[in-house]
Amino acid sequence: MDGGKAETPAFSGSEETIGGSVSSVVFRSEESGWTVLKVELAGAEKAPDGNRTVSLVGKAPTVWVGEEIRAVGRWENHPSHGLRFAARSMQCIAPTSATGLERYLASGIVRGIGPKWASRIVRHFGEKTLEVLERDSGRLAEIRGLGPAKCAALKRAWEANRGTRDAMVFLQGHGITSGTAAKIYRAYGEHTVAMVKRNPYRLCADIDGIGFVKADEIARKTGVPHDSPDRARAGIFHVLQQLSDVGGHCFCERPDLLLAAGDQLQIPIDVLEGALADDLEAHRLVDDGGRIYLPRLYRAERRVAARIVSLLDTRSGFKPIDASAALAWEKRRLPFALSDAQEKAVRMALENKFSIITGGPGVGKTTIIRALCDIWGARKLDVRLVAPTGRAARRMAESTAHEAATIHRILKWNPQKGRFVHDSENPLDLDVVIVDESSMIDIELASSFLSAVKPTSTVVMVGDTDQLPSVGPGNVLRDAMASGIVPFTRLDFIFRQKTGGWIVRNAHRVNDGLDLLSPPKGEESDFFVIPCEDPDRTLALVMELVQRRIPRKWNLEPLEDIQVLSPMHKNALGTDSLNTLLQRALNPGGPSLRRFGREYHVGDRVMQLRNDYDKDVSNGDIGFVKAVSP
Repeated sequence: MDGGKAETPAFSGSEETIGGSVSSVVFRSEESGWTVLKVELAGAEKAPDGNRTVSLVGKAPTVWVGEEIRAVGRWENHPSHGLRFAARSMQCIAPTSATGLERYLASGIVRGIGPKWASRIVRHFGEKTLEVLERDSGRLAEIRGLGPAKCAALKRAWEANRGTRDAMVFLQGHGITSGTAAKIYRAYGEHTVAMVKRNPYRLCADIDGIGFVKADEIARKTGVPHDSPDRARAGIFHVLQQLSDVGGHCFCERPDLLLAAGDQLQIPIDVLEGALADDLEAHRLVDDGGRIYLPRLYRAERRVAARIVSLLDTRSGFKPIDASAALAWEKRRLPFALSDAQEKAVRMALENKFSIITGGPGVGKTTIIRALCDIWGARKLDVRLVAPTGRAARRMAESTAHEAATIHRILKWNPQKGRFVHDSENPLDLDVVIVDESSMIDIELASSFLSAVKPTSTVVMVGDTDQLPSVGPGNVLRDAMASGIVPFTRLDFIFRQKTGGWIVRNAHRVNDGLDLLSPPKGEESDFFVIPCEDPDRTLALVMELVQRRIPRKWNLEPLEDIQVLSPMHKNALGTDSLNTLLQRALNPGGPSLRRFGREYHVGDRVMQLRNDYDKDVSNGDIGFVKAVSP
């Protein structure tokens, strides 16, 4: 992000099409396709300010000086950059004028061909220059001084550039954006058109940003039959991916998968069965007793189970601790008594290599973590506290007074190799790892973490199984407890009944299937139920609570300290609508940027929705927009 001041451009008018010749490439990002050009408008065309040379910005395929370009978009009056044309789409066309041809050949597409040689070539062949390059390149030898090597290089460069242009025109003609089209061409090169026509569905696997829906749209336009085996295979994979991403499932029972794929794809079951058989035979999917897995999730699940068994079966790397003596020592240090369940949990963790401590809010899980840290710390053992997200790690550090980190941070992501530094070949050199908020750990993160833990280490997982499961696939904490081989302690006595107030009390009532309770009239409370059936009234009430009543009652900052939860994305009370209205109310002004149908302002609170190990951010991390750059 650009740390400098960014200002919002003012868009004007409806979309229009402009055309002209590229006079210079001011900026170009090969990664995103974002391009800034100077363009001389064709014919009698003029910009709104009367100029013939204009700035053109947008995403485009490779652009060379001298090429003719056609763009669809709007004129915008940018406070910093002045009048420019913001293109929704751009199409490059081979130059036809003598001036354009000279600029094009001199633009650097061929090493050693500069303005002098470009001028001589165009003067010699005139408007037939492109025809010579396309069909009769041997005639280039007619140019005195242009040797065989330069002739061959010019011919190769022309063919390569023509291939790029043809591929981009083909891809953009099928609704693929310039940036994504550039990605596809980088992956497939000169074979782009042939490969996409042959099997558009391979784009789902090969190109980040293209899913089944887009590939299916391309397939329809290129004439792929509705019930083709390629579509059936891609559709089955898509259904499994959806079940994983949206439902959090690691697998799907075979009959359910075929039914779901049939409903979505409208393909006969016998075609789907054949496609599934092909995928299983090619190991693109895994069948484990009728449960169909994506291979990466199958491997992760197997690895987690194997690592837990290994931890339980391997002797500890340090001398065993007498749990009774350790508990007696810790109780003398504590200003309060441990409950029987807490003592049981501490003893279980000290006596087992892998164990789980679970329970709702306010039941004393943090007290147990502090006690275990005291006991193991007194033995000078290397104890590490971790959590799945940065927020949870910070909360863990604050509540235990011990340093804590995210799981990703201790595993150390290597962006060059695309994997964690610590794994089974290079394990973490730790005696004990205590993991908080374990219900948030999905199967793949659990696999990476447990693979990096030495079999001689001790692992304690702490969490609330009644919380929502992980965003990613799997329900690791609950499944480990249900396995029958992992020792666990469930805490249910509420220590924070008084200090935690009515929120903690009602959280446990929800778990027990009981109705919510409201405090007696006049009693100070942190919990309120305000029934409201009308959506418009509810919306107004939410805005009133966030903007005025809650901040005034508890001296909170609305943008930083208050969060609104909704169980849906769409309709008036969904997250999409609420986020837009809250942004207008709490952070309406300042520099902003519009991307993917959303407007982001400096000062907005944002949430990360996907793990990005290269940037060291995790799904669920919350931050604030500090700057935007157009």
